Amino acid sequence: MRYVNIDSVEPGQYLGRTIFSHNGTVLLNEGVQLTVSMISTLRRVGVTMLYIKDEADEAADMPELLSDETKLVVMKRMSETMNAIRSGKEFNTRAISVSVDQILEDVLRNKEVLVQLTDIRTRENEMFVHATNVAMMSALIGMNMQLNQIQLKELTIGALLHDIGKVEMIADDRSDDPKLHHTWRGFDLLKQKRELNLLIAHVAFQHHEQPDGQGVPRGLPDDQIHLYAKIVAVANTYDNLVYDPKTGARRLPHEACEMVSAMAGTKLDREAVIQFLRIISVYPNGTSVRLSTKETGVVVGQHRGLPGRPIVRVIRTDRQDDWEAKEIDLAKHPTVFIEQVLG
Repeated sequence: MRYVNIDSVEPGQYLGRTIFSHNGTVLLNEGVQLTVSMISTLRRVGVTMLYIKDEADEAADMPELLSDETKLVVMKRMSETMNAIRSGKEFNTRAISVSVDQILEDVLRNKEVLVQLTDIRTRENEMFVHATNVAMMSALIGMNMQLNQIQLKELTIGALLHDIGKVEMIADDRSDDPKLHHTWRGFDLLKQKRELNLLIAHVAFQHHEQPDGQGVPRGLPDDQIHLYAKIVAVANTYDNLVYDPKTGARRLPHEACEMVSAMAGTKLDREAVIQFLRIISVYPNGTSVRLSTKETGVVVGQHRGLPGRPIVRVIRTDRQDDWEAKEIDLAKHPTVFIEQVLG
């Protein structure tokens, strides 16, 4: 399986990952053979990158932290929540709570799996994919930081709803009035929900605050920022780096990891960053790379304790219809390293 730009996709190739719509339904199923019309539609809805099945990499395993069933449920509940807020109605916190239970169940079952953000984004689903990714990563960081079950539930609900203030039309992050910032609007929305712990509202309120006191909306010092918000800030920052919701620009995971690392202790909480780097795949499966041996290949496996030392399948081609593959486990070859990420 390869992660490729849509401009290099050709009709007849097979989709490697299911694409979800914004309302919790399937847009295109994994394994479907792509046609000219499908590729054109994907471009139109804002897809720029997607996974393609490749004969040479057919055996490559890409374990998922969240099941497709959980993703569908979470995205549907988030869509219902956003629609309720837009129409001035009460949203169903019970449904959100049940969705978070499913996230935590999946994450606990697959906690040894490194995070690989494989969901394909469109203009309509990106807000929901972002919320799901931030919730998933925050839960894993929280587990690494030894939070108990109640704390993990509060953290993950806060992470899932951290950007809820963006739904209100009155929110305006460009305004000089801090109370119009989406963090403040999210706090106002969530603090009214008496069935939710007030700490959940503070996740929405504080996830753009920074340890150096230069964050927004209040410029809080480090000791006044709650741990939940510090964790969500790291997950939120990383996901926005690998996919900028404003421009659609992308940074490769290893580039985003380097940037997150550089923010530790100033823009982001140092301990939360340390735990984040232990759960993320620096070179996700499907990434095309060039090794220091000058061989090229595709990442096909990961090591929990060594996220920067994946397993790479190198393809040797003698003739167009004749290829031979070998796998190089970088954890077992300390003198070989990834020289460049291709494509």
